[in-house]
Amino acid sequence: MRTRIKCGWLVGHANGHHTLWRHAELVFEQNTVLFVGERFDGDIDREIDAREKLVAPGFIDAHVHSGHRASHRLISDVGRGDYFGQPFLEISVARAGARVGGDPRYARPDDKAAAEDVAFNARFTVAELLRNGITTFVEFGSQLRVQQALLEEVGELGIRAYLGPGFDSGRWVGGEGGKLVRVLDEPAGEREFALALDFIERHQGAHGDRVRGILVPREIETCTVALMRAASKAARERNLPVAIHAAYNIHEVFDIIREHQMTSIELLQDVGLMSDKLNIGHGNLTADNVLASYSGAHDLEIMGSHRCSISHCPVNIARRARFLDSWHSYRNAGVNVALGTDTYPRDMILQMRNASYFGKVASRNLKAATAAEVFEAATLGGARSLGRDDIGRLAPGAKPDIIIIALDGRGTLRFGPVRDPIKSVVDCGIGDDVETVIVDGKVCMENGRIAGVDFAQLRERAQAAGERVWSGWADWDPLGRTADDNTPLSIPRPKLFKKLSSRHNAR
Repeated sequence: MRTRIKCGWLVGHANGHHTLWRHAELVFEQNTVLFVGERFDGDIDREIDAREKLVAPGFIDAHVHSGHRASHRLISDVGRGDYFGQPFLEISVARAGARVGGDPRYARPDDKAAAEDVAFNARFTVAELLRNGITTFVEFGSQLRVQQALLEEVGELGIRAYLGPGFDSGRWVGGEGGKLVRVLDEPAGEREFALALDFIERHQGAHGDRVRGILVPREIETCTVALMRAASKAARERNLPVAIHAAYNIHEVFDIIREHQMTSIELLQDVGLMSDKLNIGHGNLTADNVLASYSGAHDLEIMGSHRCSISHCPVNIARRARFLDSWHSYRNAGVNVALGTDTYPRDMILQMRNASYFGKVASRNLKAATAAEVFEAATLGGARSLGRDDIGRLAPGAKPDIIIIALDGRGTLRFGPVRDPIKSVVDCGIGDDVETVIVDGKVCMENGRIAGVDFAQLRERAQAAGERVWSGWADWDPLGRTADDNTPLSIPRPKLFKKLSSRHNAR
């Protein structure tokens, strides 16, 4: 079927860059874009009217962790000082001998009771991504059954995904007094690595090639050198992209230097992982950052020479009082900047706005992290991180992964007058402004609705799941805290209400 979209505004592509068309047309047939321009004179079978809207390539989320993220919602505005603002330590480090409760991502692989929750998490994740205009996502290292559940949802709901079970050689636990202790289990890491390779081999190209594999050694500080070298070798032999958390927290940066006498980025280069298909999760705390106080640093130079990528997650790190220092230093070094949501909400427009605003502040330059640059990071940047030139852009021969964004604020005055739709979306837009999502030529969402997905039901079930996570916090927390101990309500409950009422009634 040949489809034409009549566009008010259209983001095309030419000579390696996005181009902006006014009153243009886009035509695609099956899973290929045929035409981008002012007027298509050929026959068509279907037409989509987007004459007052922005038609753009779908967003690529380069850093996703599956689930409703109830744990993350409990650590907003709080945190242990000794964790230095690193959120994963707050939500995934259990007391020694215990497991994080309520979140099936941390359940034992043989825990059959968690299977239903794993499936729900996968549906919540994919539905939220699509609702926000994300047409391709990279899942950052959840265990095997999480990947299997996501695989099913990708098949049903139509999104494009890079999947692969994560693997590492150990984990962090909370020791006496809540002290961080790293526990190694090298044989377990080798087994996880074998499972990851098997999963990728079995599912590479599944669902009409919308599923592709990615190797994810989860964190540089919890992987042995031998495991990372094995991952590097496998990635080269199979031509696979790689994702790893690195240069992202103070504990990791200084532990790697102490243990290996080199920085995290130097170690990635030494084990052979550094390449133009490496996605470094966050990568905001390189040795070049003044916070590292590291003399003779050349991490950005190494990263840029390999054209590697970072998956910058501006909302999450801003919540933890951190930022990318600075946008222009990464770009000028040749580092590819892609964007990721990481945690809640999976709103790529919100990520772009934060990337732009914090990029300007951190660079002390109002011309840094422009709307065009952050839009590129959310589209072309993600495609480059995966070694692809057929997604993240709309041009003849590319995949028709397309989003249609309303520019009327969905019946509000939020947008006001629109002169430049990219600037307007970055400054004024939200994920709910995405009306239609097309992936591989098939409509996955229309008028904000995804066939077969009940958002109200998903919200209700997520609320119940969150209550279970929060109610059981003390069962595994390294310091034995309850949810209320860990995160008091932002505005306290009226504790004196009953006492005051009693006095009033007595009168």
